[in-house]
Amino acid sequence: MRFLLRISTLLLVGGWPALLSAASKPHAIAFGKWTTIELMTGTGEDQLLRLKSRPLYVDGKLREFTFGGAHEITERLFVVQRVIRVNDSLPSDAGATPQWVWQRGGWLMVDRGSGHISQTSLPQFDPELSVASWYRDYVAYCGVSADGKKTYATVIQIGRRKAILQKALGEVPGDSGSVPCTTPTWQRHPARVTFVSQDQQKFTYVVRGHAVEVVAQDEDDDASE
Repeated sequence: MRFLLRISTLLLVGGWPALLSAASKPHAIAFGKWTTIELMTGTGEDQLLRLKSRPLYVDGKLREFTFGGAHEITERLFVVQRVIRVNDSLPSDAGATPQWVWQRGGWLMVDRGSGHISQTSLPQFDPELSVASWYRDYVAYCGVSADGKKTYATVIQIGRRKAILQKALGEVPGDSGSVPCTTPTWQRHPARVTFVSQDQQKFTYVVRGHAVEVVAQDEDDDASE
């Protein structure tokens, strides 16, 4: 009986390294080759847009299609914007071959350690109109209200449910496909982000941890000199 217990103990002890090795096995995260895709954009989907897209593979398996560059948050985490194919067939097209069209999607977070891919929650981010600007674990963009009429200067810190900045900038431009503001720009020491609306109004905010504070126009001018 003691012999059997000793053998069982040795097997258990000897098996742990193998189990730990399997659990810590790194995942292979890789992007494929760039290809050009076409999608229709604008409020009436009457404008042709060409994008460079590339597939995202995890352990050799195709997981997503992406476009644009990836942003490294940490050595383990990065984000990238996805592009998806949706079936454009109508109910009256029953029995017909699906008509696949491309659409821009939201941002994905990829964990190199676990190989896990998750959707990043960005309130009021409109894939058609909003342009994300990343710095560290912060992202700034011009959000769009649910009715598509108002735009907001928005700053999100990854991992927090609520925006640390969400300030109304005005109305969304009436031109089909027009972006609500220019791409936000970041500066460091201290971390600050600047939004410029369509009517050329400039708003600068200093980001301190989980909060932001507005920068006076004269202070902003001094910092840019």
